[in-house]
Amino acid sequence: MSGRNFLIRNMTRRELDIAVEWAANEGWNPGLYDADCFYSTDSNGFFMGFLDGEPVTCISAVAYNKKFGFLGFYITKKEYRGQGYGIKVWRRAMDYLKTQNIGLDGVLAQQENYQKSGFELVYHNIRYQNLAKHTELQRVNYVKISSVSFDKLVAYDDRCFPTSRPQFLKCWISVPESFAIASVIKNQVIGYGVIRKCRKGYKAGPLFADDYDTALGLYQSLCNQVAENTQVYLDVPEVNKSAVKLARTLGMEKVFETARMYTKGQPKIDLSKIYGVTTFELG
Repeated sequence: MSGRNFLIRNMTRRELDIAVEWAANEGWNPGLYDADCFYSTDSNGFFMGFLDGEPVTCISAVAYNKKFGFLGFYITKKEYRGQGYGIKVWRRAMDYLKTQNIGLDGVLAQQENYQKSGFELVYHNIRYQNLAKHTELQRVNYVKISSVSFDKLVAYDDRCFPTSRPQFLKCWISVPESFAIASVIKNQVIGYGVIRKCRKGYKAGPLFADDYDTALGLYQSLCNQVAENTQVYLDVPEVNKSAVKLARTLGMEKVFETARMYTKGQPKIDLSKIYGVTTFELG
């Protein structure tokens, strides 16, 4: 690094598109419209390192509030790896979230390195995939999410996520080329799900539900919204055996795995309701 100028600063919204492109190149298959929702959640939580003006490394450190944050997009361009640039942007992100319990979904190969920074493994998330099939549903309580009280949706989401995230959620349920569906009984939300267009196929997430049957119906409802035989991905917490059963019953194939880790322990969330993680980048 001697003799070269290395600078870390906040990303602009356009520079976040560079990070998303890097993520795509890594095979992470980002959603086509993820960046807007990510950036609007905490525009100060995206950092990029520039070497003589060239972007070479990045990370996101989104602060949902003063108690909880999430790391993602930790990428260094291949030709600049092993030269100390990535760890510098990592330290900037960790300093930005110094008061929060920090979560991340890390690749398994980096798990030991994250432990050195104070992260502890709590469980694994497994990415499953299959081809969408259209199903004739027996139940009629699956509705467009726009017909559900947003306050009730946020209240349900609060039970499944470490902190309340209304700003993120409002964007997430309304991005282009996506579909959001809720299950409602007696005017009460008992589950909801979102499926969104990605570089390849669609990702379903979140998929939150009170029970197996509700989760299954929501997933099938989401798949009914996309063309048959379209690739669909679902990220499942391995600790929720009912969610794993759902993926296997649907004939989904395991393709990827992450380590969900936190710096201050597992937040108080109802993992039994989490059949699909929202996103590996923001939790």
